[in-house]
Amino acid sequence: MGTLWFCLIALMIAAYVVLDGFDLGAGIIHLLVAKTPAERLLVLRSIGPVWNGNEVWLLVAGGTLHFTFPALYASGFSGFYLLLMIVLWLLILRGVSIEFRSALENALWASFWDTVFCLASLLLVVLYGAALGNVVRGVPLDAQHRFFEPLWTNFQLGSKLGVLDWYTILSGLMALTALTLHGALWVTIKTEDPIRKRSQRLGQLAWWGVVVITVFLTIATFKVQAQELRNLRTYPLGYVFPGLAMTGLILTYWDLFRQNYGRAFLASCAYLVGMLTSVVFGIYPYVLPASTDSVNALTIQNAKAPDYGLRIGLIWWGIGMALVIGYFFFAYRHFAGKAQPGTTEEHY
Repeated sequence: MGTLWFCLIALMIAAYVVLDGFDLGAGIIHLLVAKTPAERLLVLRSIGPVWNGNEVWLLVAGGTLHFTFPALYASGFSGFYLLLMIVLWLLILRGVSIEFRSALENALWASFWDTVFCLASLLLVVLYGAALGNVVRGVPLDAQHRFFEPLWTNFQLGSKLGVLDWYTILSGLMALTALTLHGALWVTIKTEDPIRKRSQRLGQLAWWGVVVITVFLTIATFKVQAQELRNLRTYPLGYVFPGLAMTGLILTYWDLFRQNYGRAFLASCAYLVGMLTSVVFGIYPYVLPASTDSVNALTIQNAKAPDYGLRIGLIWWGIGMALVIGYFFFAYRHFAGKAQPGTTEEHY
């Protein structure tokens, strides 16, 4: 049961990254591809009907983590307390900026909240990537599975770890370039020229950044976390996950070059899922590796809830997922097509 829930949570996190990733990416490129107030409003309208619904997957994954792996939830939320508070404020600022920009008919007011939206999206993505880098690298867990990390120390790996070091910053840059590409593809699908052309050019540039950082991050990950290579050697079937990422990355460029934007977006989704599942496969059976002593690491076995609760939870989880998937199917079908110009009084 523990392994099953480990996989299900990984899939929910992947769903969050794929879905909320494109509107985070749209926020990152907001000021780059939209040059006028009307164009900026159009970019917002491309994500307006779905951005808040996409964040449901973050809540679902967090709530599921609470009842399936309570030890991980307790350790992670206390150890990453500072990081999580920053993430919470950035999520609030993103939502507030979208809603408040249309509260006044004033160009300076709208421009201020557009800037807040862009910066909050960018910082949020970098911190998400850094958080994932911390999980891969491991954290300084003690015998009671407790730890605390400051935001940074000396930016080096070793005994005095911070949330930010050279490896986790590289992970943050990976997330930034990947979701910039993902967001650019979404905006390309949902808008017309000239925004579409600018988004296409930005997506092509971001693609090269993704390629370069993926190579460096992969090499660094094999050096930082030995479990990644060990699992690939033990379970060769695991090569399907990096294979999915590589295939998705190649097809993204191919379809973007051929201006098949819908397929390019789907290929970008495949890349993100492949990268995330590669990470999950690589750290198995750990749910939170220890940078100090592997004996202190949190594994599926010592972090999971009792099997009876997990079996009962699976029933209710299935019902809830059916409702969530049904809602998303309806929402995306209902709001399909190009974003249409609107007035600044509209809220999202």
